[in-house]
Order: sequence, then C-alpha cells, then structure tokens
Amino acid sequence: MDPHVRDCIRSYTEDWAIVIRKYHKLGTGFNPNTLDKQKERQKGLPKQVFESDEAPDGNNYQDEQDDLKRRSMSIDDTPRGSWACSIFDLKNSLPDALLPNLLDRTPNEEIDRQNDDQRKSNRHKELFSLHPSPDEEEPIERLSVPDVPKEHFGQRLLVKCLSLKFEIEIEPIFASLALYDVKEKKKISENFYFDLNSEQMKGLLRPHVPPAAITTLARSAIFSITYPSQDVFLVIKLEKVLQQGDIGECAEPYMIFKEADATKNKEKLEKLKSQADQFCQRLGKYRMPFAWTAIHLMNIVSSAGSLERDSTEVEISTGERKGSWSERRNSSIVGRRSLERTTSGDDACNLTSFRPATLTVTNFFKQEGDRLSDEDLYKFLADMRRPSSVLRRLRPITAQLKIDISPAPENPHYCLTPELLQVKLYPDSRVRPTREILEFPARDVYVPNTTYRNLLYIYPQSLNFANRQGSARNITVKVQFMYGEDPSNAMPVIFGKSSCSEFSKEAYTAVVYHNRSPDFHEEIKVKLPATLTDHHHLLFTFYHVSCQQKQNTPLETPVGYTWIPMLQNGRLKTGQFCLPVSLEKPPQAYSVLSPEVPLPGMKWVDNHKGVFNVEVVAVSSIHTQDPYLDKFFALVNALDEHMFPVRIGDMRIMENNLENELKSSISALNSSQLEPVVRFLHLLLDKLILLVVRPPVIAGQIVNLGQASFEAMASIINRLHKNLEGNHDQHGRNNLLASYIYYVFRLPNTYPNSPSPGPGGLGGSVHYATMARSAVRPASLNLNRSRSLSNSNPDISGTPTSPDDEVRSIIGSKAMDRSCNRMSSHTETSSFLQTLTGRLPTKKLFHEELALQWVVCSGSVRESALQQAWFFFELMVKSMVHHLYFNDKLDAPRKSRFPERFMDDIAALVSTIASDIVSRFQKDTEMVERLNTSLAFFLNDLLSVMDRGFVFSLIKTCYKQVSSKLYSLPNPSVLVSLRLDFLRIICSHEHYVTLNLPCSLLTPPASPSPSVSSATSQSSGFSTNVQDQKIANMFELSVPFRQQHYLAGLVLTELALILDPDAEGLFGLHKKVINMVHNLLSSHDSDPRYSDPQIKARVAMLYLPLIGIIMETVPQLYDFTETHNQRGRPICIATDDYESESGSMISQTVAMAIAGTSVPQLTRPGSFLLTSTSGRQHTTFSAESSRSLLICLLWVLKNADETVLQKWFTDLSVLQLNRLLDLLYLCVSCFEYKGKKVFERMNSLTFKKSKDMRAKLEEAILGSIGARQEMVRRSRGQLERSPSGSAFGSQENLRWRKDMTHWRQNTEKLDKSRAEIEHEALIDGNLATEANLIILDTLEIVVQTVSVTESKESILGGVLKVLLHSMACNQSAVYLQHCFATQRALVSKFPELLFEEETEQCADLCLRLLRHCSSSISTIRSHASASLYLLMRQNFEIGNNFARVKMQVTMSLSSLVGTSQNFNEEFLRRSLKTILTYAEEDLELRETTFPDQVQDLVFNLHMILSDTVKMKEHQEDPEMLIDLMYRIAKGYQTSPDLRLTWLQNMAGKHSERSNHAEAAQCLVHSAALVAEYLSMLEDRKYLPVGCVTFQNISSNVLEESAVSDDVVSPDEEGICSGKYFTESGLVGLLEQAAASFSMAGMYEAVNEVYKVLIPIHEANRDAKKLSTIHGKLQEAFSKIVHQDGKRMFGTYFRVGFYGTKFGDLDEQEFVYKEPAITKLAEISHRLEGFYGERFGEDVVEVIKDSNPVDKCKLDPNKAYIQITYVEPYFDTYEMKDRITYFDKNYNLRRFMYCTPFTLDGRAHGELHEQFKRKTILTTSHAFPYIKTRVNVTHKEEIILTPIEVAIEDMQKKTQELAFATHQDPADPKMLQMVLQGSVGTTVNQGPLEVAQVFLSEIPSDPKLFRHHNKLRLCFKDFTKRCEDALRKNKSLIGPDQKEYQRELERNYHRLKEALQPLINRKIPQLYKAVLPVTCHRDSFSRMSLRKMDL
Repeated sequence: MDPHVRDCIRSYTEDWAIVIRKYHKLGTGFNPNTLDKQKERQKGLPKQVFESDEAPDGNNYQDEQDDLKRRSMSIDDTPRGSWACSIFDLKNSLPDALLPNLLDRTPNEEIDRQNDDQRKSNRHKELFSLHPSPDEEEPIERLSVPDVPKEHFGQRLLVKCLSLKFEIEIEPIFASLALYDVKEKKKISENFYFDLNSEQMKGLLRPHVPPAAITTLARSAIFSITYPSQDVFLVIKLEKVLQQGDIGECAEPYMIFKEADATKNKEKLEKLKSQADQFCQRLGKYRMPFAWTAIHLMNIVSSAGSLERDSTEVEISTGERKGSWSERRNSSIVGRRSLERTTSGDDACNLTSFRPATLTVTNFFKQEGDRLSDEDLYKFLADMRRPSSVLRRLRPITAQLKIDISPAPENPHYCLTPELLQVKLYPDSRVRPTREILEFPARDVYVPNTTYRNLLYIYPQSLNFANRQGSARNITVKVQFMYGEDPSNAMPVIFGKSSCSEFSKEAYTAVVYHNRSPDFHEEIKVKLPATLTDHHHLLFTFYHVSCQQKQNTPLETPVGYTWIPMLQNGRLKTGQFCLPVSLEKPPQAYSVLSPEVPLPGMKWVDNHKGVFNVEVVAVSSIHTQDPYLDKFFALVNALDEHMFPVRIGDMRIMENNLENELKSSISALNSSQLEPVVRFLHLLLDKLILLVVRPPVIAGQIVNLGQASFEAMASIINRLHKNLEGNHDQHGRNNLLASYIYYVFRLPNTYPNSPSPGPGGLGGSVHYATMARSAVRPASLNLNRSRSLSNSNPDISGTPTSPDDEVRSIIGSKAMDRSCNRMSSHTETSSFLQTLTGRLPTKKLFHEELALQWVVCSGSVRESALQQAWFFFELMVKSMVHHLYFNDKLDAPRKSRFPERFMDDIAALVSTIASDIVSRFQKDTEMVERLNTSLAFFLNDLLSVMDRGFVFSLIKTCYKQVSSKLYSLPNPSVLVSLRLDFLRIICSHEHYVTLNLPCSLLTPPASPSPSVSSATSQSSGFSTNVQDQKIANMFELSVPFRQQHYLAGLVLTELALILDPDAEGLFGLHKKVINMVHNLLSSHDSDPRYSDPQIKARVAMLYLPLIGIIMETVPQLYDFTETHNQRGRPICIATDDYESESGSMISQTVAMAIAGTSVPQLTRPGSFLLTSTSGRQHTTFSAESSRSLLICLLWVLKNADETVLQKWFTDLSVLQLNRLLDLLYLCVSCFEYKGKKVFERMNSLTFKKSKDMRAKLEEAILGSIGARQEMVRRSRGQLERSPSGSAFGSQENLRWRKDMTHWRQNTEKLDKSRAEIEHEALIDGNLATEANLIILDTLEIVVQTVSVTESKESILGGVLKVLLHSMACNQSAVYLQHCFATQRALVSKFPELLFEEETEQCADLCLRLLRHCSSSISTIRSHASASLYLLMRQNFEIGNNFARVKMQVTMSLSSLVGTSQNFNEEFLRRSLKTILTYAEEDLELRETTFPDQVQDLVFNLHMILSDTVKMKEHQEDPEMLIDLMYRIAKGYQTSPDLRLTWLQNMAGKHSERSNHAEAAQCLVHSAALVAEYLSMLEDRKYLPVGCVTFQNISSNVLEESAVSDDVVSPDEEGICSGKYFTESGLVGLLEQAAASFSMAGMYEAVNEVYKVLIPIHEANRDAKKLSTIHGKLQEAFSKIVHQDGKRMFGTYFRVGFYGTKFGDLDEQEFVYKEPAITKLAEISHRLEGFYGERFGEDVVEVIKDSNPVDKCKLDPNKAYIQITYVEPYFDTYEMKDRITYFDKNYNLRRFMYCTPFTLDGRAHGELHEQFKRKTILTTSHAFPYIKTRVNVTHKEEIILTPIEVAIEDMQKKTQELAFATHQDPADPKMLQMVLQGSVGTTVNQGPLEVAQVFLSEIPSDPKLFRHHNKLRLCFKDFTKRCEDALRKNKSLIGPDQKEYQRELERNYHRLKEALQPLINRKIPQLYKAVLPVTCHRDSFSRMSLRKMDL
C-alpha cells in the first residue's frame, strides 16, 4: 500500500493519547461558583423569613389608609384618649410566646456557650456558593478543552419524500433531489436519488434492473448546509424511461388528462399504458429528462417557524402565487459571513430550530431539451424569485409530491454515510435507511480530515456532434472506471441510483431525443480505490440509441470513445476537461496517455477538437490536490521507504539532491493553499515533528532538519492564526491547533526497529491505551471508555497511595482498547513495518529539541514563534508528560526527571520571553497579552511535572524583570495588569494550596522552598499545630510569610500594592485584583478536598494578612451605608441638615432628636463615616469591587481558626480593632437583604449592574480630583455630614439614587420568571443571613478578647454600634434571634457599658428593640420583647429605678411611630402584652416596685400608640397633621424631653413644606423649653432666664414656662438627659432658629435671637462665634435695607368648616397663614381639591360670600367651606409702634374683613344706602406660631353707616394722592393715574357726587354732626392734596403733555369751585367750647353705631 495512504489512514484511526490532570477540574479556572454551575449547587437552601417580604403589599395598605381618611376621627375626645378603655384593650390582648429560661440566672460563660452552639448549628458551609461571582468575562485562567476533531457538518436538514402522484399512472418515474446556491452559482450537495413507484410500475422494468439493494431504497435524506442563505433552493428533477418522441410530446398526456376523467378516457389510457409497457421492455435501461421543480428553502424554514396552524402544510402551486414563487424575500439577508465559521450562516437563516413542515408541490415544469445545463437552471431559479416569473406562464404538469422538511435529529437511526457505510452499526439490514448526503460547501470550510473518504464525481456536461458524419441523434454516454484496458477491467465502483444494485460497473446518461449536441445533467459518483496506479482511468463510450423498433437495427450503436487517466505524475487528475472524441476504439496502452495526445492512426471527431465537456471533482481525505503538499509528503515518504529516485511531477530526484529538495519543499509549504493545509493539518504537523525527532539519514549523512521544521511549523501556525480569526478562543489559541495538541499529537516512536505491538502503530510505536475512537464518526466519541493519563501533583495526594500508583492502575497493563474499526482492512497489513533501513536510531526528545530550537532561533522565525508561543509551550508540555509516562519516570523524584541542559534551555526561554513582555508591552499590546498568558499557562503546567522550586525560580525571574521595569514607568497600570493576569493563571493550579505549604510553620526555609516529598499524606498534611510563634507574622505580609507561602504571598502583595491609596494610576485594576482573590477563595470554598473544617482553617491561614489589607482600605471602600434608609428607618442625622426629602411622616433630620440622644461623637480618626473629612481624598472603589473584597474578608473570618483570630485581636491596638469594627459595620450594610420587592422592581435590570452602572459613571466623573469630584462626592452625601459624623452616616440623598431609576429604562428587558425572582431572593436571603452570622461570630470573638485581656473596654461601644446597625437593617428571623441573644449576653456582661457610658447607644438599642417588637414575625417579636424586658430589668437592678430606659423607650416609640411608614400597631400591642406577662411572671422582683413601673410604662406606651395611630390617618392633611403633633406635644407638657422631640418633629415637617417662619418658631419654643430647665439646673447669669427672655421673639413662647404643679424636676435620673438640655444644645437650637428666620426673610427676628446668643458667647469668650454672628447680623440688616418695600411675609384667610362630615372641625373657624401672594382662588382650589378627594367631589361646596352662615339652611349631607381673605387689623394706638412692614406683619392676633350690604339685603346700592360690616377676628395665638392655622377665639363686628363709608373712601383717596406725590423716586405714570381718578373724573360716585350727597345739607340727626364735619374736613384735605399733586406733575411732564396738564388743571378748578360752598359750611353746634380739650386721639376709630348713645 502506498505509504501516504497508510499514514493518512493511521492518522484517522489511531487512538489518541490525552493528558488529563487528575485534579485539574479543581483549579480556579473551573470554579463551580460561576453562574452556570452555581444554580445547581444552590439547591435545597432553606427559605429565610424576612419581615420586609412578609409585609402586606402597598396596595391593600393604601386602601386601608383611604378608608381611615374618609372616617376622620375626632381630635378632642379628651386630651389623650381615655386611659381606662386603652388599658382594657391591652389587658385583653394576647402575648407572644415567652422564651424559656429567660429569667434564670445562668452564668455568662454558659450563656455564651449555648449561644455559640446555636449560632454554629445549621450554618451554610460554603459562603461563596451564595455570592454571585463577580461580573467578569470568561475568567482568564480557564482554558477551554478544545473541540474533539470531528467530521464537519453544517446545519442539517432531514428531507423525507412521502409520495409522488400524477394525474395518470402509466410508467415508472425516477426522481433526484439536490441543493443549489443561486448566488454562488454552485451545486451545494450531491444528488439524492429516490423513486416512489408502485410495485406494479417497477415490475415493468424487471428485465433491465438487477434486484435492488436496500441501500438504494432510501426515501429520506439528511442534507448539510454550512452557509445557509436566502439563495438556497432544493431542486427536484424527474426522469422517465426513454421513449420515442421529444420531451414535450411525452409530457403531453400528463398535462391533458385529469384523474377525474379516468373512466371517460379509459381507452386512451389503455393505449398509453401498452405503449409505455413496450418502451420499458425495450429501452428500460435508458432514461430521458422529464420535468423539474424547485423549492425555495428559506421560505419554508421561515414560514414553518411562524405558521400559526398546527400542521404546517405548505402548498406550492404556480397558479395560486403561494409559497415559493411569490416569496416574500426576507428583508434581512445578511452578507456573507467570514470564511472561518465552520457552521455558520446568516442569522436570518437558522435551520436548527424551525417547525417541521410538510410541503405539497403541485406543479412541475417540463424539462426543455435544449435547456438542461446548470447555467440554464440558475437562470430559471433566479427568475423564479421574481413576482412576474416567466415560468408562471408555462403550462405546468400537475402532480402531487409530498415531502417533509425538518431539522435533522442528533443521531438518526438506520443512517448511511455518503460511502453507504452505517453511521452507527445496526443489525437489521432490512429497514429502509436514511442517507447522509455529502455537502459541497459554497465556500471553503477549514476543518482537518478525520475520516477516510475517497470519492470522485463525474459530471458529463455537453457534447457537440454537429460536425460528425453519420447518424448519431439519441446519444447516451456510458461511463466506466477501469483498472486496465480490457473491457472486463471495469471496476464495480460506480454508486447505483435508486432501486438498483449498490455498485455497478457502468453508468448511462439520459437521452435527449433527436439532439446531436445534447447537454447532460448527470452526476456519476465513484468510490476511488485507496491505491491508484497509472493504469486507472475513466472511459467514456458514446452510443446512438434507436428508439423505434426496426428490423436488424441494433439497440445501441457506439459512435465515439474518450478517456481520462486518473493519475498524472502521481497526482490525482481532476478539473474541467474538454476532450476530443475518437471514432474508433482506442489502441493498446492508451490509458497512460491523455486523449489530447495525437495517437498515430486514429480517427477523431471534428479534427481532434475538444467536443466533449466533462468535469471531474474529487472529495478525498487521501489526495491533497495541492502540488506543494504532495511534494512534501512524497519526499518524506520516499525517505521513510528509502526508495530512490523519487518521481515528483516531471522531475526525478536523486538521493544526492534530496536534502536540498526536502528543505525547499519544507519552506515551500508556505505557498500551498490554506484549505488543503488545514485538511491535512494533523498529518503535516506529525511529519514535521517526526523530522525534528528523527533526523533522516541521506546518503549516509544525518541531516538535521530541526530548524527548518520549526520554522515551517511556526509559519503554518501563524497562517492559520491570521486567516481563521473566527476560530480562536479568548486566549487567541486557534481551535484546530489546540485540538491537535490535545488529542492528536503524540511522541513519534523513537525506536524505529522495535516491532509494533498493534496494528496501528506508527512505525512500531509503543501503543498507549487512551481515548478509543471509531473512525467513522469521532463526533460520537465514546468518552466514558477513555483511559486518561493522569499526572497529578505529587506534593499532595488525595489517597494514601501516591498519585503515580493511581496513574499506573488507570493505565493498567497498557492494554489496547480499540473500537471496532471499519478501516482495519487497510491497517492490518504489516507490510509497512519493514525495518526502515536508512534510519539510525538517533534518539532526540521532542521537548528538548523544541526548547533548543526556540532558544537559538532569531529574527522573523523567533517573531513568529513568539506570536504563537502558546502552541510550542503546549506541545512541549505534552511531550514532557508523554516522555515521563513512557519511560516510567512519573515516579522519579522531580529533580531528576529532566536533564540540566533542558532546564537551562527552559530558564533561558522564560527569561527572554519575560524580557520581551517587559520591553514590548506598549507597542504590541495584543501580542504581548497573548504571550503573557501563554507563558503563565506554561509555568502552571510545569508545576505539575517539574521540580517546584525550579518553577518558582522561573516565576521569580519573571517577577524581577517586571518589577525593575515598573519603577521607571510613568504609568505602570498596563504592566501591572499583565502581571496580574500572569499571577492569576499560575495560581489557578489545582494544587495551589499545597504549593503554598499550608501545613508548615513559619520557620523560614530556603525560599522558594524545595518540594516536600510526596509521602506527606493528607492527614498529616493538615494537622500540625500552630505553635505560639509571633502571631503577627501570620497576619502580615512578613518575610517569613512570603517565603513560606510563596504564591499566596505574591497574590496578597499584589492586592496590597494595587489597593494602596497612594498607588498612582492603578485605580483601574482594583476590580481585576479583587476578582483574582475572590476567585481563589471561592474555588477553595467549593473544593471537595478542603471541605473538612480543620483543613479549611489551614487554607484560610494562607489569607490571614487579607484582613489587615482590607482594614487599610476602609476609607476607600464604597459606602454602602449611604443607600441605607430608604425604608423610612430612623437614622441619626446631623441636625443642621434640612435636605431630607424622605417621604416619611417626620423628617429624618429630626429623628435623632426623637431619641433625645446626641449624635455619637466619632473621635476615631479612621472611621469610614468621615470619608471626606479624613485628610486626603481617596478614590472610592466601586460598589461591586467593595462587595467582592468584603465577601473575601468574611470568608477568612468564617473559616480561620478562632483561637488564632482571638490571639491576633489581643495584639491589636484599640484603633485597629475599631477599624475592624468599622469594616464589619460596612459588611452589614453591604450584604443587607434587598427584599423580594426590590428584585421584582429590578427585574429589568439586575441589581448589581445598576449599582455598577452608577459606580462606573461615578468613576468616570471622579477621574480627577477637583470641583467635579466634590460635586459627585457631595451628591453622595459625603460632604454634608457634619464633622461629628452620624451614627449611621446616611442621608436620603435621593437625587442620585432613586433606586437607580435612570438606569432602569434602557436595558433590554430581560424579564425574569417568577421562579427566578424567588430564587434570587432566596439566595440573597441566605447570603444576608450567613454574612451577618459571620459578623456576629467575629463580634463575639472581639468581646471575648476584651473579657480575656480585661482592657480595651472602649471598643465595646463599637461592637454595640455594629450590633445595633445590623438590627436596623433588613434581617432574617434566624439572624435576629442570634443577634438578640448576643445583645442580651453583652448587656448582662457589661451592664454599665449601656447605662453609664454609651447612653446614646442605649437609646438606639431601645429604638431597635421597639422596632422589632412591632415586627410581623412572631419569633422576632418574642426575642425583641425578651431583650427589652431584660434591658429594663438590668437597668432596674443597677439603680432600682429604670427611669433611663423608661424615658428612652417612650422617646423611641414616639420616634418610631413618627418616622416609620409601614408600622403596625397591632404587633406592637402584642409585644407590650408580652412584656407585661414577663413582669407578672418574674418571681424574683415580685416584691419590688418593678412590676408596677413596668405596667405604668407599658400603659403609657399604649397611649402614645393610640395617639400616633391617629396621626397616621391624617398623613395627607398637613394642617390636621400639625394640629395632631401639636396636641401630642401638648400632652407631653410634663415630660420636657418628649415635648422637645415633638416640637422638633413639627419643625421638620414645617421645613419640608418651606414654612420657615413656623419652623423657626418651633425651634424658638424648643430653646425656651430648654432654657426653662437649664435655669432650674444651674444658675448662670449669661444664660436666658427661661421663657421670659424669649418673649421679644414671640409672645407665644410663654406657654413653655415650667410653672404648672406637675412639672418634673430636671435632676431626676433620665429626665432632661438628652443632648439638647445643655448649653451647647441651647446654642444649637438658637442658631438653627436664626437660620430659619433668615430663610423666612424675618431679619428683625434674627437680631432678637442673636440678642439671646451673644451674651452666652461673650461669657465663653468665643470670638470666632461672635465674629460669625456679627457677620450674620450685618447681612440681616443690610437685607432689610435692600429689600425695603419688596418684602412679603404671608397672606391670611379665614376658613370656616360647616357640616357633620368634618367631624371635630365642624363649625370651627380658623385663620390660615398661606405663603405670600396666595390668591383666594388658590387656597380655595387647594382645600376644595383636598376635601373633595376625601369626601367625594360632589359633597364639598365652597361658600363664595363672606356673610354669616346660617346652619339651618345647609344640606346636612354636604361639607361646606367658607374662605375669606382677611387683613391684619390694628387699633390706632398700635399704629405708632407698628411702623415698618415687619412690624405690621409679625405678632399678629387680630384680622379684619369687610362685607358691604344695604338694609334691603342687596350687597351694593346707592351712596346714601351703602352700609359696610367690618368683622374683627382675634386668634388664640399670635402669627407666626408653631402651626400655620390658629383657631379664632373672638369675633366682633362694626357696622359703618353710609356716611362713615364715604369718609373711609375719601381718606383712602387722599392717602393715595399723598403717597403718589411724595414718592421717591417720583413715578409720573402712577401720579397721573391717581390724579385722573381724583380730578379728571366725571364718573358716577366720584368725589364730587359724594360731596353732593352727604354735604349738601346739614343732617337733621345730631348724632351725625360729627361725621358730617369729619367728611367736610376730609374734602378740604383732599383738594389741598390734589393741588400738590398737580404742581408735582407739572414739574415732571415733557412738552408733549402740556395740553394734558392744562386739561387736568381746568378739571381741578371746576371741582374746586363746585366743592367750595359745601366745604365751607360749618355746623355751629360743634364749635361751642364744651370742654377745654377737644382732641380725643382715639375719637374716630371707635365711632361705631354701638357707641353712639351719648
């Protein structure tokens, strides 16, 4: 057999040798916590119960609210509800379950132990399986296992032919199917022949057809399409038996007759049948073309996918313009994809997933005899796609062909390959098979051959006998494949068509009747013999067939001959041929020549011109069909066989010339075509490797071809890389090459003379049992039978024996495992195992040779090797492993496995490559990235086979090179990033943990340490005890640590370096380095080898320094606490921050006051709450990076040995411990449970992404420190925190994070199913619980540290802070019970901590406990109530009075109901009852006052509860809400702390609504309250003397005075203990008041406030404060000056409510203060809208007039509101004090409105009958007050007679004139307007008419004398003012207005003359000197009708 064929077959059939590292899958690259696998591992998690998920949905809650709103309750059922009834309610309610043994006195140690056991039971083992892996692309260390080399298939379609029926059935019809691509003009599949004839029809052909082989009876076929497109058609061609007449005639009957008329045409049909019968008898072996049709494939596929009907039946008929002709071309025809994709195609044309369709094709076109060629077919097909197809006009042959088209199943049964071999062996050979149809892809496909295929297709195309003499008309061509020249030498290798024998010796083309130059459309398929000789050839014989039966005319007459030799110069001959045809049989020995050679004495048609066109195509995995490859293989084989001379093409190569030829053929490989190179890639590389390992001996000389082969390999690999880009993995490894190394490559046998142990040996290689393969279809590899080489790291082993024994047992006795192999017939000949003479056994090891070649190469070769370094590295590693394995060296100690020389080469190689990386990373970024990862993978692999110390030294080399370069770089981040990748890949080694020697102690060995012998078994490996060495070494990156744990040291150093805030420019690498650590830990976490807790603790020891590193980063971590209180949680906030925009009832800002506690003064410099104030600005990490870091921290804390941690904590300073606590605090926020609702909301966008988007945006903006950064920082709420920080450091800053709404809209909606959301919430819940439990464990260790050392008590506050914070977050019931248990233990161990030192924490604790007492989950409630009860009890025991807790609980409750939106009274009632029950059952304290005190407290709380419930109902009604708060505050008159709290709550509410004046008043009241109590506590001269001092600011303040009898004395414990009852608290309140007054524009009040403040600062000699105050005063006064005349304070309205609907508002009248310039319409609209919404719009009515309302006339079912504009009203004596605008708008208690009326009931009448009613209202408090509406307490009316009305009018006019005249600067327009109204008026009721009505005669009634006189004097004044005004106007006007002025003057004189007589008439009676004094100052103002009875 030909050596090349032998090599090919061996290459396709030989078993692979695959190296599998036993534990490889445990390296980090295969971390099971990545998304795909994680879901699996999360099965069976318990569901955690969270209150936030249990809460009722917002909607129902809203409905309840609405109901409550409608039936608003009465405010005043006694000031505080009735005690009696509320107690009754409480006594009858049910408590929650009590905790057993709560009241026993158990020793603390015992309690701790129990808590510890409970906490540690049922914990989740693996933290990381709950934490989604960081969002990274494919992890860099994951090398995907390359695809198994297998036969290429495109997308596969199964086509089943069901039936073919014509209108008449008279003869057999034969069909073929094939795919064509119109655009590429290419037939893209071989033909599939089938026939659907009935047995009767087949019977007609009996004599001609041998019995049919089952393989030819297939009716279903699988087509493969690599490049599906819109241009693919399925073409069906029909043929029938040859008969006389052309195609048209023969088709005629099929067109005329209809099946329905069968009986009518019976005779005609009989006649046709008998004719057909005759033709079949006579011409049965010839065919003629008959008809054809085509189906547009994509139409079927796309419509089948979208058809709504159940059965997708598609009818195709020309008439009805359906389906294929009328195709709607899919608009999205994508252009060609790049060549690389093996199975690809346009997205629009996906064939893998459409719905199966059944087509019925109803029309066929008859074949035109002169249009048979493929060219014509493409024209037709292109035409078919046009709507106006020519074909549509043709008359069709009607028939019904039914076919099914569906995606092909994975493994179809009874399937045959194109060679008719069974795909999977099946015994039953009688089943009709399915044929696989060979594809001829439209464009190149680059896939290496893996199966033996050797087929030839012959396509006769056309013949031109026009110039041939003689009769040759019905021409057929007989084709034969001959192995000799004798006619009997035809080989049976031509595949049969349908219903015939499997192979035949000849094939005939169809006949075109009476055509001398026919076209053919035949495809003849030949199975080529494996070995071809020069005598093989194709023979074509041309016959004339006589159709008519004539006497002595033979059936067929030969009319010509031609042939094609199969081999030419040893190469297969294929392609297009145009052959001459000889008229007579060719002579002897013709077969070795081509017919173009003019043979002597032969006659040729048409003078030896080419008249016969034929195409020959080979599909072969034996013949390369590429001259360069052929030459190379031929030369190499010649060497192997030692056969000289070699004939290649036209040359003969002698042995002496062989070396040069061989070298040139190696370098010429570059010129070969890419496609054949890829197809023969495996063989080509094998041969090149062989040349390296076994240098050939030529003419007695050893020729070293190592270098040439190395170069050739490098260039081939680069070619593949460049041209097949779509085929790379993420590391740029070409898939074909990777799979070559992984599967195919094996060491060529280096002992040429040893006999081969098995049939498939490579020249006798040792055969190794590995992956067994069937040659037919490697795709269906039987992987479970694979035997793998395991080479595991001997430093650690999972079994008592060493890994190498295990390998040996796996490999067994190197037995053969061959699958049944159809190719064995070729391989079993051992002829080629002859001793190869010319080879000396020069034994070279491939890896050594390769390393050597690589080290010595240079120039372009070196460059191309670097480009694809991965390939050579992987080859080298596989070669090394094989070498060790075959030489049984896997047990050898590592040091002696490889020679020194080789190790030197490797070291040199690694070093030069490292320096390449360092020197070129800026220029060739992409290449260097690939090189860097390749090098890292190489070192990773070496760790498995070489001495570890050696590999560490290599790593060190690389590190040194990088480090030395780093120092000189301005921006090191790229290089550091490369180093990170490098390190990450090395650390992904599956024995990473062992490589770090986790068991050894920190005694510095030689570093890097040499291998530990593989004897250390696992048990001993992990159990050595930690000696009490200096514990710090284990927690710091100390030298001993780094020497001992080499790789871990590198990882942590890298982390510390990059996270260091001073590291310039490494910010971008945070995520990367954090992911590396995260990935390592996550992979240890899930590694089954380390699942035992002791072992995990050892692993965690490698990461102890991580804790310290993360502690250093605290200021840079993302502040998770900021996003915190979006659920209306009470959170402390610095008081001067009014920015709060929360929707809660009471502003967050005020919440801290509620607890009456001061904000904790964080003195710790490192506290992360002070991010922005701590000195330098840090760049903050993104949320995602911070989260990853923190989860790593938690992992270490969870798994590290507790005693080790405790020892370390003991060594830490207080500052460092506080840092740790800060970290834990942050962890609590970070892993807080988000809640199911959030997951639903976030559905469109995963939570992480959104946070990250924002973080990315921020990172982008934060790029450089500067103003922008300040802006972002500020919006993150970091700068607004007052320097004291705040306990929970959080603002509501909703501007930025409206829960990420802005990101939410844009993402494509990845809607998750319900189940997925449930799953996410489940995981998140478990993660939150586990994370918090770890934090709790750690806190417990810290507390023990304190107990043990009996020092550092100062950190207990921090512990408590973290505990409290965790209670404030959303926690699961499970966590909370442990948390409360810990809290109870803490309080019982350190009671004085809470009650004496951390008093604010005590307040917070009360708040948290109460919050959980109102939980909807009963277990949480019972634990919280237990904790609260014990807290009181402990407080009582310490001081026999638990005033502090009482006070704080009361305040907490106020605050809780004030702030919490979703607060449930019902649950809290149950908890109160539980506490009562504990008190009743507490036997020890039964005799004390304790139970009574508890009862009192509980009842009081219950009252507050009822009150605040009411507040909730009025959530929407601001005035009502403030009234309620006001009332509650009043109820607390006796408890100053609480009153203060509520005043502050009110201040907050007012600020929210921008009622700054009211807010200021609340603050002033607060300050007054504080002052009252301070003055009782301490007598300091400079402090205010209580309220009195404040009365200048507001007359209302006196109500704060503590004079009533029930006032508490401030020195009682727990009273006035809040931070405001101090001097600085007072100052703070006053400063805020001043600020609010300033915002309200009431600058005069600012001055008054500072008058109280200045003495205090003066007494404290605080110049700085004083300077600030005076600055502010200056500002205030200058504003008064500037804004003169432009100030506006408020507008007042009287509002009356009438109607029972209003409940306690009915018949109440208020004065409302509204913002300045509020129009009547606005307030009326607001109130009408508000109450309309509440009672229904049709119920509410606004009364439009201001007359007194008569209750009887109103509809009782309606609600009436009367709104009137009122003005402040002052008596004349007041006016002298109220001078400025401020005076007239401040401290207002009286308001007035006027109502005009006449006695007969109309509102307006003539002058003499027009009366006016003035109503004066007095309110209960002066405005501005602490609320915006105040009750009207007194009402008086004054009625003015018509003359008094006139007097008021005239006075007003006169005033206007005076004002306009004296205005400065003058305003001529205004002046002229007023003048025009006074002088220039002739209108009705002008001044003149008033005078004429009232002054024309002296009144008869003496009571009116005074009025008459007053009016007269008014007119006198009026005329005087007019004159002044005219004079002024004259001075202002220009010349254009002279005439106007004259007109005005004329009018004035006219008026004056008319008035003269009226003004001068005095009433004599008035001028008698009755009394010496005549001027009563007040006389006019009180002249009302009531006072007239003199």
